[in-house]
Amino acid sequence: MKMLHFAVLFALLFSSSSHAADFCVAKLKGAGTPAGYACRMPSNVTVDDFVFTGLGVAGNTTNIISAAVTPAFVQQFPGVNGLGLSIARLDLAPAGVIPMHTHPGASEILFVVQGKITAGFISSSANTVYVKTLKKGDVMVFPRGLLHFQINAAGINSIAVVSFSDPDPGLQITDFAFFANDLSSELLEKSTFLDDAQVKKLKKVLGGTG
Repeated sequence: MKMLHFAVLFALLFSSSSHAADFCVAKLKGAGTPAGYACRMPSNVTVDDFVFTGLGVAGNTTNIISAAVTPAFVQQFPGVNGLGLSIARLDLAPAGVIPMHTHPGASEILFVVQGKITAGFISSSANTVYVKTLKKGDVMVFPRGLLHFQINAAGINSIAVVSFSDPDPGLQITDFAFFANDLSSELLEKSTFLDDAQVKKLKKVLGGTG
């Protein structure tokens, strides 16, 4: 009787596990949703869907912020779809900065692999500021949705690896959100307490109109 019970239990466990999906490699041709992308058929999945090789190459930092982010999010790395994680490389040239920004969909962990980076975030409850200059080997966490930034604190290129708690963490850079759109200067002046000259200067630098 005991052997019969064991055989039945084993059959039930095997049956349930054989029907469970091990992964959901993203079908990127379809539209993404907050729940992720549709799954590709397992017969169309290869080992390359679970490998990303781009983080070994430095990003191009010849831009207005002297910084670059090389993402391995679901759009570049379909194997992370549905797994609740992703990763990226951060390159900061001397004087480079990742301006104040948020990731609406994920918390972030930053690991410094070269140079020094001053990083910080602002709490939403009391606007408390948490700032630290990180050296090689240091790690800092940024809670989901909070404003945060990173600035090169060394005279050399600084590099970090950042991981996120979502395959598609989202990104909104505050400066670009304010000044790289067509929101009227008058409304921006009233909502930011900046004067007309400052608003129009920032719109010109960041490509905004109005």
